[in-house]
Amino acid sequence: MRRLAFLLRPSWLILAALVAAFAYLCFTVLAPWQLGKNTATEHRNQLIADSVRADPVDVTTVLDTPGAEHTEWRRVTATGSYLPDSTVLVRLRHLDGAPGYAVLAAFRLNDGRTLLVDRGLVAGVDGTSRPPQIPEPPAGPQRLEGRVRMSEGVSADRTPLTQDGYRQVYSIDTTQGSEVLGQPLTPIPAGERGGYLQLTENQPGAFTPTPLPQLDAGPYLSYGLQWLAFGIMAPLGLGYFVYAEIRERRREKAAAAQPTPTEPTPTEPTAPEPPARPTTEAKLADRYGRNRS
Repeated sequence: MRRLAFLLRPSWLILAALVAAFAYLCFTVLAPWQLGKNTATEHRNQLIADSVRADPVDVTTVLDTPGAEHTEWRRVTATGSYLPDSTVLVRLRHLDGAPGYAVLAAFRLNDGRTLLVDRGLVAGVDGTSRPPQIPEPPAGPQRLEGRVRMSEGVSADRTPLTQDGYRQVYSIDTTQGSEVLGQPLTPIPAGERGGYLQLTENQPGAFTPTPLPQLDAGPYLSYGLQWLAFGIMAPLGLGYFVYAEIRERRREKAAAAQPTPTEPTPTEPTAPEPPARPTTEAKLADRYGRNRS
């Protein structure tokens, strides 16, 4: 246990707490958030694909079905007439990359109920944010075909206004539409906020239809798997740092336990002995030769 005592130091405790908090967020918040978006996107794509293949039904069937909630993107028909002077513009929309507006109107069914209808998109004048002149929808009995869409909700800091001669809002919402028009609108069952009718192309009073979303699941699944991988890698990385610290401490301890070798004492070099002096006999032998007779 003494070998792990260094883990009780403040620096190691803080690092361990950060790693644990990060891993907890990865597994409980970040990964479920991305995986949930992937599931919702796949569900939406499936609903859109089913609506393309299915035949439209009368909107009153959807309105009168008890407990009907998951009806967004369903193709429906509506028979009735547009209410005059019910045009409302939705700001901050785009058409072909230019500023535009979505055009809303009220449509009264033959049974007396009134729906909020999205007539489509129009571009601003000369690429500006100024709305063009919006023609009134055709009068008299009409048969419309469109898709059920869920209300977008409203933001408290974006209140309706009147500008350029039109009532304008920032989102498509049935409840807010009732307040702006002063008409009770019936929300189509499409979730907790209710829904409205979005016209398809070539319908009476329709402009450029709002395009369908791309049927692509997006990167949410890969993002979710990445957060799961990060949640696993963080504790593993902490474990590696602990192992590296223990290994380094063992090396230092082993190096400290080894004896230090002593250096030999240097000795002074001895002077070479002088050569021996030759004897007289050696001299004579050298001069006359050793075999002298």
